[in-house]
Amino acid sequence: MTIIVRLDRVLADRKMQLSELAEAVDISIVNLSNLKTGKVKAIRFSTLNAICKVLHCQPGDILEYDEDTLE
Repeated sequence: MTIIVRLDRVLADRKMQLSELAEAVDISIVNLSNLKTGKVKAIRFSTLNAICKVLHCQPGDILEYDEDTLE
């Protein structure tokens, strides 16, 4: 089981660059890139809230649970 980050898909749907989102959310592009590629172990609710607010989406649009994927 694993959590899959779909931030790249949501960004593509919104035609937004990662750098634009980083600026709007006030988070470093490195941290946002790590989130996008699934290299993080945790995300603060305040960060998730800010991302969802800017992208006009729900947390479930960005995060997906897959119990069949091995870690």
